[in-house]
Amino acid sequence: MKLPILVVLSNLLYVSGLAQETVPSIPSQDEFFHAISELCGNAYSGTVTVDNANSDSFANKKLIMHVRRCDETQLQIPFHVGEDASRTWLITKTGSGLSLKHDHRHRDGTEDRLTQYGGHTVDAGWAQVQSFPADQYSKELFVANAIPQSVGNTWQMYIYPDRFTYRLIRQGREFRVDFDLTNPVEAPPAPWGYDDTRD
Repeated sequence: MKLPILVVLSNLLYVSGLAQETVPSIPSQDEFFHAISELCGNAYSGTVTVDNANSDSFANKKLIMHVRRCDETQLQIPFHVGEDASRTWLITKTGSGLSLKHDHRHRDGTEDRLTQYGGHTVDAGWAQVQSFPADQYSKELFVANAIPQSVGNTWQMYIYPDRFTYRLIRQGREFRVDFDLTNPVEAPPAPWGYDDTRD
């Protein structure tokens, strides 16, 4: 009779292990993720609405976000600035929240020295708004590349029926782009480092 008992105990431990691996999702983050995924395949034009540094990187250039690839755990959103297709936002479900990464590539597809930076949610946020304070990897990357002021970065994304917003804030710095969701535009080519033929 000892063998069946051992089998039962083994099964219980296995089920318990599975339960521990399953992290409950956060409804507000699921709704946020779903709202963006509903836009999958579409592209939208944007406008810089706040830039207190008056940088010229985005001046007089067509700004396009393209919700290009979507699955159950990740959204890939290239951000085209004129002819520059180096930027892709990656929103990923991590099991403990959402992460935002900035995938920066050169024209040949190789990674830029400043890439994969971003942050992770630290609270539930809202179905319309999520915030991503800079993570440790990003802070170390910024310091190593002589831009220590960026360690205080927080990125925010807003999703409303008529508008998607990308926002960067830190002490003394704010940058914001609003995209018009009421008027889809022609989707641009694949961003640098990605393949248009891949599903």
